[in-house]
Amino acid sequence: MTEQRAARPAPPLPQLDGVVVLNKPSGPTSARCVAVLKRLGQKKIGHAGTLDPLASGVLLILLGQATKLSSFLMEGGGKVYRGTLRLGRTTDTWDCQGEVLAEAPWQTVRPEAVTREVESWTALREQPVPPYSAAKHEGQPLYRLARRGKTPPARVKAVQISQAATLEVSLPFVRFRVACGSGTYVRSLAHSLGMRLGCGAVLTELVREYSHPFGLDEASGLDALLADPALLAARVRPLADALPAWPRILLTPEQERRVRNGMPGPARADAQAAAHALLCAPDGAALALARRDATPLGDAWAVERGLWG
Repeated sequence: MTEQRAARPAPPLPQLDGVVVLNKPSGPTSARCVAVLKRLGQKKIGHAGTLDPLASGVLLILLGQATKLSSFLMEGGGKVYRGTLRLGRTTDTWDCQGEVLAEAPWQTVRPEAVTREVESWTALREQPVPPYSAAKHEGQPLYRLARRGKTPPARVKAVQISQAATLEVSLPFVRFRVACGSGTYVRSLAHSLGMRLGCGAVLTELVREYSHPFGLDEASGLDALLADPALLAARVRPLADALPAWPRILLTPEQERRVRNGMPGPARADAQAAAHALLCAPDGAALALARRDATPLGDAWAVERGLWG
């Protein structure tokens, strides 16, 4: 038998700037996905919007200068999820991966009651924070406190849910879709539904179909990116694509020089009185995130975050 030589690892890519839409697999944490992609030469890398290990779907990977966009993406980042929950069970993590705390009969629950409860999610204005979550108490993530046997303090957070509907009710399983604001815990929605129905419920599957402004149809699989690093470079989206609602202000060479020196520029009327704008270099490349400031000489764009090295 001919001995096969091990393939040489591909050389690391240069540092890239932009957004990669990842189809995160169920299993690894969001941080783990970032860590393995970092090995492809991406020293400056992060993500916007954490997905639980159980969840799969759209995870926005931020490369280079795009890491400066994270807070802006989180602020206006609507999301859409497709999920499955199971009635009759309660766990400490509020999903199927946790320790079972209680089981209860679900057979008396009517399908129409489940549909009604799912649709009522749109009326929610706050929700309990899962005890196993990355939310922090006195600087410590709640999941770390829970793993140490400490009872995390009960917390609630504001939520905004614009759409919620059942896709299939085949008890004890319920498939649903929900559109919500950034930071919503879908595990919490399932847990609260189970409490209201009196039998408990856990999340068994979750797919993020959309994370503003990108959908699952634009996403690349983690294994494919790791197998072909060149694919990572090919799938990088420009920084401007991540902020489609922001007016783009094309600067002259002189205005670009001023912006790079941290100096404000006049805000034109054609920017539609927006509070923020993306300042672009003469070649169209994103140069800076700017906010509209009132000055004695009129409105001006003040650099909020420079997008250069």
